[in-house]
Amino acid sequence: MSELSPGLGLPYLQPSQAQKHVTHNTALQRLDQLVQLRLSSFDASLPPVSPAPGETHALGGSPTGAWAGQGGQLASWDGSAWQFISPHPGWLAWDLTGAELRVWNDTAVAWQATAPAQLDLLGIATAADAVNRLAVSAPATLLSHDGGGHQLKINKAADADTASLLFQSNWTGHAEMGLVGDTAFALKLSPDGSNWVTVLRADHTGLQLDVPLSGSSVQANAADTTPGRLMRADYGYGPGNLLGTVTEVAGQPTGAVIEHGSSADGDYIRWADGTQICTQCVSSSSGSTSNWTFPAAFAGTPQLSVSVSSTAPRFASHNGATATAVSFEAWDTAGARVALSCDLMAVGRWF
Repeated sequence: MSELSPGLGLPYLQPSQAQKHVTHNTALQRLDQLVQLRLSSFDASLPPVSPAPGETHALGGSPTGAWAGQGGQLASWDGSAWQFISPHPGWLAWDLTGAELRVWNDTAVAWQATAPAQLDLLGIATAADAVNRLAVSAPATLLSHDGGGHQLKINKAADADTASLLFQSNWTGHAEMGLVGDTAFALKLSPDGSNWVTVLRADHTGLQLDVPLSGSSVQANAADTTPGRLMRADYGYGPGNLLGTVTEVAGQPTGAVIEHGSSADGDYIRWADGTQICTQCVSSSSGSTSNWTFPAAFAGTPQLSVSVSSTAPRFASHNGATATAVSFEAWDTAGARVALSCDLMAVGRWF
């Protein structure tokens, strides 16, 4: 039978042994040193001047003084002398200075931290794999500040690579935002995880938006003039549709703001609010009533004005106006029709 226990090397009491209390006390002393082991220093080389009873140090490879020749041992002060113990693989000790748990590695001949500085994989309530080396399954994940703030950094090796956040539903991607294939920030959406559309892209040159805008911040209809709302191109107005063809649907403008046109019958200007003005300069007839067909039809009979250009006393009149034409005449003071240049204007509504 061995005289020492295989684990901690505690001395056994032997049959017919004298002074058994010595052996017993030696075993108790060793238990006191090793159970709940606490180490005051690591790689120690010089004994402290006034050690406290029970103070234990992990010695380096070449200690000096009272520790000389005890490299790699545990040195424990029993109150009167240093006791030296060889650590065994897997022994645990609390680092009083670093406030961490250490384990003895016989191969490395070192007390190593039980929590490694780097892990190849870490799965928290779920399995990690070669791609998802950090995996967390939880109702929420909190990343909080240590000081004034907190940054979550996503880095990629080169501009053509991807650094993004991917949002999935039932393991199918539907939204991705970040640096996807270049250095511009992009937002991409997909209905099925296969077909993706970039709806927003921003870089140092500007912002690109590739989908129609909607919602309470956008003009609700053609008559919506709520302050602060964005104007919709399909019934809003801007530089792109200030001039062009003026149209309407059910009394609401749907085209340009101002339309101008001309023909042999004169010129017209049409506004989005329904106003229309037609003008013409034409000569009257001295033999009969003259007719003017408007260059653009009105929705109803417009207001008419006719004036003549003459150095002699002359006047003009009109009659029989419709939504598309009017008759006019020029007269002298004797009441006879005369041929004169006449300026005509019709003002009304086109819808």
